[in-house]
Amino acid sequence: MYKIIAIALFIFSSMTQANDEIYTSFFSNKALDGYDAVSYFNADKPQLGNKKYKTVYKDTEWYFISKANLELFKTAPENYEPQYGGHCAWAVAEKSDKAPGDPTVWTIVNNKLYLNYNRDIQKKWEQSIPIFIASADKIWPTIVSK
Repeated sequence: MYKIIAIALFIFSSMTQANDEIYTSFFSNKALDGYDAVSYFNADKPQLGNKKYKTVYKDTEWYFISKANLELFKTAPENYEPQYGGHCAWAVAEKSDKAPGDPTVWTIVNNKLYLNYNRDIQKKWEQSIPIFIASADKIWPTIVSK
């Protein structure tokens, strides 16, 4: 019985996420699972944000570690938000589809943040990053509009 419920939740979660521009988990409306988008750029690693420093952008909650990071994001969110809405960049490029991006599996290329599904996928991504970015940039507008 529990397996049937789990499968139903997985299918329902996939269907509800399919139209969202910004990836969030099924039970949350947090971008990057609550990680501070600015911290990817100004810290050694991403840091979990605090609900005290929160904003809503693209109908999604974004959390930050400080008021300074919150203000940086609010001034220019396009500089900090992950590419492809935080969906897996490799999946967009290779599968022409959305897949969850893991906020702890990331790369910054030319001052843009890219997430991958997991470390194994990130290894594939790292083999041809410029080619994958070029492909995903072309494909993403058709995927996000679905």
